[in-house]
Amino acid sequence: MIRDLVDCKDPILKEVTPTFDFQNPPIDPVELAHDLAQTLIQNNGIGLAAPQIGLPYRAFAMMGEKIIVCFNPKIVDVSTEQLYLEEGCLSFPEFILKVKRPKKIKVRYTEPNGNVETKVFDGMTARVFQHELDHLDGIVYTSRANKIHLEQARKAKKKLQRKIK
Repeated sequence: MIRDLVDCKDPILKEVTPTFDFQNPPIDPVELAHDLAQTLIQNNGIGLAAPQIGLPYRAFAMMGEKIIVCFNPKIVDVSTEQLYLEEGCLSFPEFILKVKRPKKIKVRYTEPNGNVETKVFDGMTARVFQHELDHLDGIVYTSRANKIHLEQARKAKKKLQRKIK
């Protein structure tokens, strides 16, 4: 089912989500994975966390070669090399911001069927994983940006909105 995105001011975006309990699941994990994937596709995103659709579960979907849905994700190692790259967020439409993050990460997560995966991601996949994991920890990407980049993003959004009118 395609779900509605919450507003960027919704308090759920600032909440830390609890560990998803596969022994006593609060929702069918396969159904949740399907909802996240469908909503991600519908909104032309590359990542979507459960809190962004109003659900307090530790899960997100992200685009890769195929859509990957991660439950209880963790970063177990990071590269020392960090990069500033532009990020957007479905919860903050048309707000593009430079954020500094590790270039390469080693991660562990549980798939909807309960299998645990450990993978190494770099480039855009690493960035999306980190951005979505932040959502599960109640961190929005605007808090990761410096003041200069925030101001640049605000000006760019205003300029875009003037063009649309």
